[in-house]
Amino acid sequence: MPAAPTPAPRVRFIVLSHGFGSSLEGYGPLADFWAAYGFVVVQPTHLDARALGLPQDDPRTPDIWRWRIRDMVQVVDSLGELESAVPGLDGRVDHRRIAVAGHSFGGQTAGALLGLRVLDPVSRQGPDLSDARVTAGVLLATAGTGGADLSPFAAEHFPFLHPSFAHLTTPALVVAGDRDDSPLSVRGPDWLTDAYALSPGAESLLTLYGAEHSLGGIAGYEVRETTDEHPGRVALVQRATWAYLRHALGIEDDSWAAVRRALARDAEPLGRIESK
Repeated sequence: MPAAPTPAPRVRFIVLSHGFGSSLEGYGPLADFWAAYGFVVVQPTHLDARALGLPQDDPRTPDIWRWRIRDMVQVVDSLGELESAVPGLDGRVDHRRIAVAGHSFGGQTAGALLGLRVLDPVSRQGPDLSDARVTAGVLLATAGTGGADLSPFAAEHFPFLHPSFAHLTTPALVVAGDRDDSPLSVRGPDWLTDAYALSPGAESLLTLYGAEHSLGGIAGYEVRETTDEHPGRVALVQRATWAYLRHALGIEDDSWAAVRRALARDAEPLGRIESK
């Protein structure tokens, strides 16, 4: 009798949220790498994308952060349809293990599905928009706490930059650059590590030495926003995030352990990983 066909391997699903003004056309260095090594990656284009040209007086503008989260939830809601639409993928996606990732404003967006809450600056209350279907996340150069930590410019133009990380309980990796001196905060680069320091779920922090907001160039191939172009940093973010998600989603732990060992042993490491 002929041997029974070997079942196609199960694959995991990542929803990637772009930074303010970008679109699904961005973040190729991450999306392409993750997709090449076993993940299904979907990138929604949010309303703030420059390509959409949403007017400032559009009634949705004040709640742009909510619309972003709705985009992410809609992608997760539509997973079955997306799976069926791709030849060879139907029935292979693990619906029980879904990850989210986001850079900059996208980090806050993805973080909301992990338990981050966006607080009203007056009442200091915020809705729970977490999604139990999401079981891991990666937050890249994500804004820290609001209030007195915001610069006057940020306080005026970005009233939704008031995250609370106290309820972020889903496992996550935070990635930050030690030279990411954001104009949105009066603090230094440590502001971008608040998601790790202040949440119970963010279990590990990757700090990239010499990296600014683009973390070496993850926002796209040859994009003008990259002020700290460094292929080595991008490669480290690719490997570390991929390995962490394989660990956090229960695929295997060896790759994540190997990345951590390699950084610890490197005589001139590009960064460091610390965990709670």
